[in-house]
Amino acid sequence: MPRKPRIDLAGYHHVINRGVNRSDIFVDEDDYEAFLQILCKACRDYKVVVHDYCLMSNHFHLLIETRLNNLSLFMKQLNSNYALYANKKQKRSGHFWQGRFYSRYIVNEEYYYTLIRYIEQNPIEAGLVERVGEYPYTLGAVIANRQKPIPCTRDSKLLQELDYENIQEIIGVKLDEEAMTQLAEIQAQKVIEKDGVKQVAYSKSLEEHFKDAERNEAIRHALDDGYTQAKIAAYLGVSRSLVSKMLKGRYSTPDP
Repeated sequence: MPRKPRIDLAGYHHVINRGVNRSDIFVDEDDYEAFLQILCKACRDYKVVVHDYCLMSNHFHLLIETRLNNLSLFMKQLNSNYALYANKKQKRSGHFWQGRFYSRYIVNEEYYYTLIRYIEQNPIEAGLVERVGEYPYTLGAVIANRQKPIPCTRDSKLLQELDYENIQEIIGVKLDEEAMTQLAEIQAQKVIEKDGVKQVAYSKSLEEHFKDAERNEAIRHALDDGYTQAKIAAYLGVSRSLVSKMLKGRYSTPDP
């Protein structure tokens, strides 16, 4: 199945990349520091702000804001320069990354704040630490430990809104299954720019999806088109959990 095309539109993006064959991209502390330096240089060159980050041993997460339509150029510089550094240090050759990169465009504030919790809780899910801020290679740790932030995060909304006293209650609360499902749904949405406005792109309206179609099949098609379960539930006038059950075949609703 082909990948969804990357969105280079100016705005907020969640970016992930992994080492080839899931191999380690960071071997020691010097590697993490080198990556952050290379990241900030690319940010200066392409006018990018880092709002959050998490560097794991074999992959990284970035929540960034591009001021221009240049995400691919920015990531090309970041990925290629770090690969050059790491290959030289490790005396290796060949592919360093598993691919170019994965990215999703952030369409609203709910997605933004859920995503920050997801990024900051990556080390917890991996069993490396117990609380947000304990793993050293995240922006949350910088805040929790009152450290000096790297230059490319100085305009981060996270730095402006959080401090070491409220970090746990705002982004330390574990994401439940419903939040993770909503995050996955939003990440699957397609975004376009029309008349200078960024919006989710649907091939059909919900009315068209449900016209002359079996209810559960229409739900599946609407989800594939980028609609969230919450939007479908609101259209049908039912709860979101009921839509989820319909999708899983646990419940069948009569036609109106």
